[in-house]
Amino acid sequence: MNVNKLSIAFLNGTVATTNGIYRISDIDFETARRLVKESPYISAIGHEGTAEIMTELLGVEIAFNRIQFEQKVNQIAIVFKLNKRPIEGVILSRQEVIEVGYSLKLMERLE
Repeated sequence: MNVNKLSIAFLNGTVATTNGIYRISDIDFETARRLVKESPYISAIGHEGTAEIMTELLGVEIAFNRIQFEQKVNQIAIVFKLNKRPIEGVILSRQEVIEVGYSLKLMERLE
């Protein structure tokens, strides 16, 4: 894994952004903080409340940024994963996101 040449991506779901082979694993908050401090990053977080929570968790500004993003081979993404899926069409408030609960995942595009 070469995190020095490619920006770390921030996503708010474990979604394959393009064809490829991916590996998804748990990542703790401290490891995520360390990775972010060591590498450039780009946010593709399309939910304002999620961007705010990630900013607090990781200690760096994670922008609300609804962009079309394609993960490159060998690029990693730190993914904000809700503990349960919200009802269709519902946009959760920051407080509702906290109440539902969440974890972080490391998503690596291998090929």
